[in-house]
Amino acid sequence: MKIRYGLKNLKYAQAYPDTSGAVTYGTYKDMKGAKSMSLTQVGETVTEYADNIEWFIAALDNGYEGSVVLEEAPESFLIDILGFEKDNNGVLFESADAQTKEFALAGEFTNSGDPTVTGKRFCFFRCTASRPNMEGQTKENGITVAHDTLNIRAMPRVSDNMVKASADSNAAGYASWFNAVVVKSS
Repeated sequence: MKIRYGLKNLKYAQAYPDTSGAVTYGTYKDMKGAKSMSLTQVGETVTEYADNIEWFIAALDNGYEGSVVLEEAPESFLIDILGFEKDNNGVLFESADAQTKEFALAGEFTNSGDPTVTGKRFCFFRCTASRPNMEGQTKENGITVAHDTLNIRAMPRVSDNMVKASADSNAAGYASWFNAVVVKSS
C-alpha cells in the first residue's frame, strides 16, 4: 500500500517554442511555499454505438486544469511568466497588455508504505497560469494567513502531444529530475 503526501520542490521553467512547435526550456526556478496542488484531467470519453453495443470508446486527453496554492507567488514567476515589470526603484507593475508565457511545472510528492519508493516526481510540459487574486484581511483576535492561488492549465505539447512525465524514486532519472526539464529517452 502506497500513500502520497507532502508536495515539495515545486519549480517552473519558461518554455521557448519555435515556429515548428518544438520547445526548449529555461533553467528551473523555485516556487517556494507550495501549499497544495489540485489538477483535474481534461477530456471526455467518446462512445459510438452500433449493432446495439458500444462499438467504439475513446478517452480524450486534453491535459489538466486546476490550481496551485502558494504562500506567495514568486516575483520571478510574476515577471517571467505573467509579464509583470519591475522598475529601477524596485516597484512591480502589472499591465493589462502583458503577454503570459508558457512554462513547464515540476515538483515532488513524498510516498510512504513501500520501502522501495520514497517519492514521486512529476513534470507538466506545457502550462499556462492566470494572475493570482489579491486577498487579505485585517488582524482581529487572530491571524488568518492569505495565500496566492494560481489557476493552471496543463496542455499537450504541440510538437509531440506529451502532457506530463513522472518517476518514482527508484527510477534512473529520479536523481537528475530537477537538472532540466525531462526528455524521453530511447
